[in-house]
Amino acid sequence: MSFQVILDEVEKNITKILGDLQCNDVAFSVSPSKSDFGDVSCNVSFLLAKQLKKSPQNIAQIISAKYEKCEHTLVSAVKAHESGYVNFIADWKKLSTLILLGSFSDEFGYTDLGKGMTVVVEHTSVNPNKALHIGHVRNIIIGDVISRLLQKTNHKVNVLNYIDDSGLQVADIIIGFRHFGFSEDPPEGKKFDHYCGDDVYVKTTAKYDGDPSLQDIRKEILCEIEDGTSEIAQFASRITQRVLANQLETCWNLGVTYDCLNFESQIIRSGLWGTTFEKLKKMKLVEYDDVGENSGCWVIRGHDNDKDKVLVRSTGTATYIAKDIPYAAWKLGLLGDPFGYIIYDKKQPGGKTLWQTTLDDISEKCSFAGSKVITVIDSRQARLQNIIADLMSKFESEGAYVHLGYESVTLSSDTAKILGLNTEGKQAQMSGRKGLYVNADSVYDSLLTRTAEETARRHPEMDVSEVNQIAHYVSVGTLRYEMIKQDLDKIITFDLAKSLNLEGDTAPYIQYTYARASRILEKSSRPYSDADCTLLSEQAELQLIRMIGMFGISVRDATINLSPKVIARYCHDLAVAFNEFYEKVRVLGLDDTTLEDSRVHLVASFKTTLKMALDLLGISTPEKM
Repeated sequence: MSFQVILDEVEKNITKILGDLQCNDVAFSVSPSKSDFGDVSCNVSFLLAKQLKKSPQNIAQIISAKYEKCEHTLVSAVKAHESGYVNFIADWKKLSTLILLGSFSDEFGYTDLGKGMTVVVEHTSVNPNKALHIGHVRNIIIGDVISRLLQKTNHKVNVLNYIDDSGLQVADIIIGFRHFGFSEDPPEGKKFDHYCGDDVYVKTTAKYDGDPSLQDIRKEILCEIEDGTSEIAQFASRITQRVLANQLETCWNLGVTYDCLNFESQIIRSGLWGTTFEKLKKMKLVEYDDVGENSGCWVIRGHDNDKDKVLVRSTGTATYIAKDIPYAAWKLGLLGDPFGYIIYDKKQPGGKTLWQTTLDDISEKCSFAGSKVITVIDSRQARLQNIIADLMSKFESEGAYVHLGYESVTLSSDTAKILGLNTEGKQAQMSGRKGLYVNADSVYDSLLTRTAEETARRHPEMDVSEVNQIAHYVSVGTLRYEMIKQDLDKIITFDLAKSLNLEGDTAPYIQYTYARASRILEKSSRPYSDADCTLLSEQAELQLIRMIGMFGISVRDATINLSPKVIARYCHDLAVAFNEFYEKVRVLGLDDTTLEDSRVHLVASFKTTLKMALDLLGISTPEKM
């Protein structure tokens, strides 16, 4: 059990009191208190003031008196605060035992928000023409943590990665290979995705301004890719598959896996668009313009001050949004599934099966649709995503399609300078076309090198493989934590030097705290499974127990609000509470062995809870650092 158990008890009794007062349907809240206001607070007095024609303070006194007569086991005292809040003091002898014993259960922190509902989470979806940069990592980690939270709260989750293998950026690298003589083999020691992005893509697109004929070649290649039958289409498929394989290696190294890869080229050729277009016309969700700038086009009418969005051009060709609409409908299971599915030819870490769509006959039938879809795309795509969400609400139900937006990752001026760019002291927006980005693999390698050196210095007794394993855990943890500790609506300014800092509000600080707890347990020779938790009464002990008990509440909050930051903040606060406990309370070598057992039990509970919380963030927990 978690801290939620006392909240539930208070809520139940307040509801009973409201019934006695004949005040029903009052949407009061019960929540953990801020310091100096007890352990639990309720705002019910403010909501009753008008109805009972009394001040909130007087009502709080009435509620407090009535509560004392209710049956309760986890509340030791009720106080009417002068502000009008009703505050409750926990019976920590009882609550501590419930929290600490419950923390060792696999179900600790579990809350049944999903009721088994299937949710599709789409993330990553990077054009297969280049390596992943640090900006992409924010998308990937947000999507992965959201998936983990949904699974923890009893949702069945299908994680999809949309591969735009028929877009302009793919056409650009094909021009590079076929018209500018770039070799299909990258320089020795360079990954193929790095080579395509750093060399082929950047150098090819730089030639467009000086040679307008390249635009016509680009259009021809796009048409051939969409048709899918030509030699160029087969070549493009081979190139993008090689890039995709390298991108997936980067993702897997960061602890991210998927259920299915969906290819845009197959969506185009599947016939889904034709079916969707007829449905849109039948439902009068699109209109045909015969006058004005969009004459001859099918459009989606803009709302408020938004312009109309062209869906089908006067030439009869569909715009890019025409690819996204049927894909969204397919994810919600609103269209017949034209795809077959085959297993991807490389295994994911952990053995999770990765499927990919195909239009070939030799395949299996699967289902990756869901009752709800969460699409992780940066906020610059908000208008398009709002159009899709609006259409899907008319197809299905309100809220079935959710755009989870986030702000971009920019480069600090110092980092831009390292890349040889003069930004005049300003931040720089990343651009793959201009070659302005920090490669995700390079950042990981830099972190790995520094962490391995520090680990080897601290632990000369370790062999190289153990040092490298710890360095990997810390490097991945650092990258993941940096991408989710901010609010999603805040821009992250990535600084290459600062990202290597292993102190402060970072994953290494939290991981080191976990390792500190591991050392205590390693030194302890006492059994603690039957420890008497009622002996834990020091303020630092109770604060740590309270934080442990807040795990389930944090999981619920993070899932409902689709906010990974909530769990990141919880992990940091839990680590801070443990370190304060560590500084103020002696655990081992006590004359009172019964108390020592209780404190060791608390350390073990902390360690178990922090591991579960970090697992939700995809951050590993080394026993030594």
